[in-house]
Amino acid sequence: MADVLTPAQRRHCMSSIRGRDTRPEVRLRKALWALGLRYRLRSKLPGRPDLVFVADHVAVFVDGCFWHQCPKHAVWPKNNSSFWRRKLEANVKRDRRNNRELKLQGWKVIRIWEHEVNSGPEAAAQKLFPRIRRSGRTRL
Repeated sequence: MADVLTPAQRRHCMSSIRGRDTRPEVRLRKALWALGLRYRLRSKLPGRPDLVFVADHVAVFVDGCFWHQCPKHAVWPKNNSSFWRRKLEANVKRDRRNNRELKLQGWKVIRIWEHEVNSGPEAAAQKLFPRIRRSGRTRL
């Protein structure tokens, strides 16, 4: 099926898809902040982690279920399927490469799925807390 939008309209639609400050990412940040965890944003580390805990050498990624092919919610688009399959598989391959590179640099990598945050950001933050926590620096 041909695209019903013109190339300019499609470009505009695709440009509105956020790469950072997504709703799940912001919800997780607020929940972690409430637990007393402090983080950095906009890191130049491989893969551009969503959250970075510099003192603990922890990089956190909030992965979208569609874009990173969540095992629970991954759906292969039916239109233009060969393009989407290549693109989404390349995303997963790039994620693995970035994980390896960060680990070689001494970073702990934590990936959390969008659906985990959406089902309860506080529960997701509690799940991450023991893996991030600095001894004696947090309120909990």
